[in-house]
Amino acid sequence: MESISPAKAQAQTQRSLASLKIVSRLLSHELHVQSASKAITLSRDEVIEIQTVIDVYIEEASRRQSSAGTQSVIDSTLAVASRN
Repeated sequence: MESISPAKAQAQTQRSLASLKIVSRLLSHELHVQSASKAITLSRDEVIEIQTVIDVYIEEASRRQSSAGTQSVIDSTLAVASRN
């Protein structure tokens, strides 16, 4: 198993979080556009795009977990995500 430098681990985390940032921005946009009502409506295409971004994140995190052989990469990604 190869050792990952802190800088490389940070870059991987930032790439993973980029997917979650996209989802956040999509949802934020819809909340802003539909700010007049308590309920929001998402089109089928919007839901599919959000689901795709989440699936890509899951696949990337799973691939890294398999290659690292430990849970530490996932834990650090989730810890950074929870702080944002």
